[in-house]
Amino acid sequence: MTPDLILPHDGVLPQFASRPVWCGRGSTVIGAATLGAQAWLGDDAVIRADGQTVTLGDRFWLGHRSTVHIATFTHGTRVGDRVTVGRNAVVHACAVGSDVVIEDDVVILDGATVEGGVVIEAGSTVFPRANLPAGFVYSGSPAKPQRPITPEEIAERAERLREASGDSAPVPPADAPEVEESVFVARTARLRGRIALGAGSTVLFSCELSAEAGPIVVGADTNIQDNSVLRSRGEGIVIGRDTTIGHNVRMADCRIGARSLIGIGAAIAPGTVIADDVMLAAGATTDPGQLLEGGQLWGGRPARILGALDPEKRAMMSRIVEGYCEHGRAYRKLQAEVP
Repeated sequence: MTPDLILPHDGVLPQFASRPVWCGRGSTVIGAATLGAQAWLGDDAVIRADGQTVTLGDRFWLGHRSTVHIATFTHGTRVGDRVTVGRNAVVHACAVGSDVVIEDDVVILDGATVEGGVVIEAGSTVFPRANLPAGFVYSGSPAKPQRPITPEEIAERAERLREASGDSAPVPPADAPEVEESVFVARTARLRGRIALGAGSTVLFSCELSAEAGPIVVGADTNIQDNSVLRSRGEGIVIGRDTTIGHNVRMADCRIGARSLIGIGAAIAPGTVIADDVMLAAGATTDPGQLLEGGQLWGGRPARILGALDPEKRAMMSRIVEGYCEHGRAYRKLQAEVP
């Protein structure tokens, strides 16, 4: 059994110690990724090693709609043996030891180190460069130790998480939207309804865009990263140009301005209005109808102003947009070559 989609990056294909035990619908592995024996990949699971390496140990379990990725210029991702990741989680540019349980909706961010023998409870965020010592249960945003845990309990919680992640829901059929040549839509993405994608935009692997009522409009050169879900049930979703929607973002009817960045695992409530030039931190949420004014870094649950956007952050946001325009051009060509 192999993933639904395997693509190289810079001519390098993923390597598998043995055939995975299971590869779900829409599962995707890209680039310089190495997977150990007895891997299990759920529906829409995405592993992207497109700029740094991803190394995953034996008996790695990646739940439905979860993402493993790297930071192109700074960090790869290393994961030990017997690691279980639940649904809708993101393991991003970090190091994770062996015998670790990462529950549903967890986000682990760049440069973090999670030592072996750890449980990270559902909905937690491990902040950049954090260190989580072995032998504890962690929860919260940022994730903090709650109590010690034994190897026996870790194994039990891993088994329970795997059992809960084993089933997947049926998926409605996708449309085949008409897009111009400069747009990249991943083969494993699913788009339904009235969707307009601006020139140079990218919709990455296993994303879901569902315009059930109002339309979804995406600006030029905007990128929507792996496993993000955009669902319109009212007035619609409008996203400005040169904006980044990070991995595993959840978004309902809202407005997002130009040159903004919506961080990994963020949740945007209906009626939210985000101005131009906003950075919303990973794992943040908004309240229904909340207004996020421009030129600011926002974060928290619900989001609040953490500080002004400085030139360094603005430059980083611009580099991400440029990088994803390059990814889109490369993946368009590669995907066309795969039967």
